[in-house]
Amino acid sequence: MYKIVEDLRVNRQINAREVRLINPEGEQIGIMPLQKALKEAENRELDLVEVAPQADPPVCRIMDYGKYKYEQAKKEQEAKKNQNVMNVKEVQMGVKIEDHDFNVKLKQARRFLKDKDKVKVRIKFRGREMMHKHLGYDLCERLKEETSDLGTVESGPNMEGRNMMMFIAPDSDK
Repeated sequence: MYKIVEDLRVNRQINAREVRLINPEGEQIGIMPLQKALKEAENRELDLVEVAPQADPPVCRIMDYGKYKYEQAKKEQEAKKNQNVMNVKEVQMGVKIEDHDFNVKLKQARRFLKDKDKVKVRIKFRGREMMHKHLGYDLCERLKEETSDLGTVESGPNMEGRNMMMFIAPDSDK
């Protein structure tokens, strides 16, 4: 089967002298002059569509062009519907976060991962907390362990100014 290009030439737009003709059932009829191929399509009350202009001679198929365009639009719509859009949701916390607050943020992150969204974890450092970066790494490690059943760490904890960032992506098979 020939790959059909997007901007197809139809009927009188075709500018080849000879074409390789394919009938509506997909069977090859043969090479013939363009005028004869147009007459054949006209007799069947269908369109002559150039499906492979790069071939020598160009390949043309007899088909209902309107119906073909409609089916292509439907396929595109279906493909868009089945596409999974992944959003990035953010969870922020400080270095001195208490257990209950951490559990709230953990619950939030787990909910985002269940909804198939990426989670951006931001740990803010204020004032002299910058001297204790290991507390931020410990917090990231704890969060990573608690969410390991739903997602994997896409990029580990790294410092950006006064913030430590970590990204967790949802597992596709869970």
